[in-house]
Amino acid sequence: MKDYVEVFKALADPTRLRILYLLAYAGKELCVCEFVDSLEEPQYNVSRHLRVLRQAGLLKERKEGRWVYYSLSQDRSSFKDSLLKLVRSISIDKKDVERLKERLCIRVKGRCVLGIQKGHLLSKKGGRSHVKEVMS
Repeated sequence: MKDYVEVFKALADPTRLRILYLLAYAGKELCVCEFVDSLEEPQYNVSRHLRVLRQAGLLKERKEGRWVYYSLSQDRSSFKDSLLKLVRSISIDKKDVERLKERLCIRVKGRCVLGIQKGHLLSKKGGRSHVKEVMS
């Protein structure tokens, strides 16, 4: 029962629902910076929401160099499959999807290579960005 409660707690936030929707829509793993640019949410907030979803067993994390990719958990039960079907059916801001499509167009060989493109969304610490990204 505790696992179900954790999943429902994780889904009780609009940003986390948007993250799950984008992952379901994309059908592939997404980099943290792709979420940041698509959702127009600060990097710190996106990372925090991704952590909650991962801890609830809904996402898995994979690191590749300096990039961190998230995908839907492969540990799928009928419960989680039903939840994902429900998430796919909700109406989210179509701008999220459009920004994701634009963001995915700058991948090289299917991989993220540029980092966060919207500088105002980088996490700040002491007035300087603590995320070392190459801004173009």
